[in-house]
Amino acid sequence: MVVGLGSGSTAALMVHRLGERIADEALEVIGVATSEATAQLAHELGIRLRELDEVAALDINLDGADEIDARFHMIKGRGGAFLREKLVASASSHRVTMITADKCVDRLGDTAPVPVEVSSVGVKHTERRLRELGATTSRRRRPDGLPFFTDGGNEIIDCRFALIDDPGALDRQLRCVVGVLETGLFIDLCDTLIVGTHQGVEKLQAPPRSGDTFCEPKGEKS
Repeated sequence: MVVGLGSGSTAALMVHRLGERIADEALEVIGVATSEATAQLAHELGIRLRELDEVAALDINLDGADEIDARFHMIKGRGGAFLREKLVASASSHRVTMITADKCVDRLGDTAPVPVEVSSVGVKHTERRLRELGATTSRRRRPDGLPFFTDGGNEIIDCRFALIDDPGALDRQLRCVVGVLETGLFIDLCDTLIVGTHQGVEKLQAPPRSGDTFCEPKGEKS
């Protein structure tokens, strides 16, 4: 199988476990990493890697999320790798998202800002245009106070909105701003949701795109 390897703390646990299964069960897996950090981890664990353009398609993508709503729309990007994460997810036949129950929200933006990856050229002008759309913005910084740059050499502006009623419409609106390369809004890019709860693990399939809802995870236990 060709497997998309997500980024972040949850994805790192998955990559570790996948590495163990490849070693123990002689699985034939080729990974496509969504960040340099994930690629380094996969290399250390002996997982064979290919670049996205070196594969025709991916069988499955395995990743986490910062928030997910009732329609399985997500906010991702706390680690800053969401452009590559979205590219890999979009090229995958099946997308699996792994979260803990606290990541389920009634409305996107409740706990996490919407990250927006922007060109480092003219970033102040891009930020001004994002504010004109109603966002409260902050340019992401490293712990030492210097600007945070993605693996692609771009900057991230974290955007908070008072209300996100239509994540898909907001995603389209943000991507129309000159200087914006991608957003952390993931629309219709989750097919299966794995939720870790105090009672065990719940497995849910994406609801109809019309917007059927779920509240407490109820599904297949494992």
